[in-house]
Amino acid sequence: MKLIIEGMSCNHCKMRVEKALSSIEGVKKASVDLDDGSAVVESSVELDREFLREVIDEAGYVLKGIED
Repeated sequence: MKLIIEGMSCNHCKMRVEKALSSIEGVKKASVDLDDGSAVVESSVELDREFLREVIDEAGYVLKGIED
């Protein structure tokens, strides 16, 4: 699943978002691409989209969209 995230601009942002996403139960891997403002999440379970939005919001960023 690919998340489009607004507001990330540096490696600190990248690490913060990866840590936040990796803390979600069922997430196996979270990788952020600063160049296109996205994160790819691999999980063993279906993730609740609204919960993902909350996690990104709590990290200080805005989830603009989700691509399966």
